[in-house]
Amino acid sequence: MISALRAHWRLYLIEAASLAVFMISACAFGVLLEHPESPVRQGIQDPFHRRVLMGMAMGLTAVGIIYSRWGKQSGAHINPSVTLAFLRLGRIKSSDALFYIGAQFAGGVAGVLIAWALLGARLAQDPPRFVVTAPSMGAGSAFAAEIAISAVLMFVVLSVSSSRFSSYTGVCAGALVAIYIALEAPLSGMSMNPARTLGSALVAGDATGLWIYFTAPPLGMLLAATVHRRISSAVGCAKLYHAPDVHCIFCQE
Repeated sequence: MISALRAHWRLYLIEAASLAVFMISACAFGVLLEHPESPVRQGIQDPFHRRVLMGMAMGLTAVGIIYSRWGKQSGAHINPSVTLAFLRLGRIKSSDALFYIGAQFAGGVAGVLIAWALLGARLAQDPPRFVVTAPSMGAGSAFAAEIAISAVLMFVVLSVSSSRFSSYTGVCAGALVAIYIALEAPLSGMSMNPARTLGSALVAGDATGLWIYFTAPPLGMLLAATVHRRISSAVGCAKLYHAPDVHCIFCQE
C-alpha cells in the first residue's frame, strides 16, 4: 500500500482533480441552465431542451477529461464504479484501486465546494441546489435504471476499447453521458457515479436515495465486466484512452 502511494500518488491526485473539474463544470452549467434568474433558463422554457444542453456540456466535459494530458496518465476513471469494474477484470491492482476510489470521493466533494465558493448562493438555490442527483419516479425504478445505464456504458467502454476503434472509447463514453442526461435523468437523476452523487449530497445536506447511487452503478458496471469477460478473451488496459506515448502503470509501458 505504501509503495503504491509513493509510486503513483500523482495519478491519485489526477483522479481527484479530474472529478473536481467535472463537478465544477456540472455546477456551473447547472446554474446557467436551471437557476430561475439565468437568462438561458428564462429563454429556454422546455426542460428537455435544457437537459439536451446539459448533456452536451457534460458529455464534452467527460471527453475533454479523458483525452486531456491528465486523463491520458491516470486513465480518467473519475468514478469508483469504473475502477471496481477494472478491478474485477484484473486490470488494476487492489492497492491502486483503493487509492483511486478514495481520491475520486475526495475530488467529488472538493469540486462542489470550489464551485460553491465561485458561484455562491446561486448554486445553493433550488434549482440547481448543488446539482443533487435524486430519484423522481420511485426508488425501485431509479435503482433499475441506474443499473441499466451503468451496465450499458461499461460494456460499451470495454467493447470499444478492445476493438480497432479503441481511440474512440472516450467519445463513446461522452456520447452516452450526453444521451443519458437528456433522456434518462428524469427517472433516476442520472448519476452512475457514487463519488459524484456524494459530493453534491454532502454539500447540500441531502442524502435522499443515496443508497441507490452507492449500489446500483457499481452493480451495473460489475455486471458488464463479468459479461464481457465471459464473451471476450481480449486483454485490455484500465485506461479509457491508452495513449501510446504516455507511460501506463496498468500495462507497465
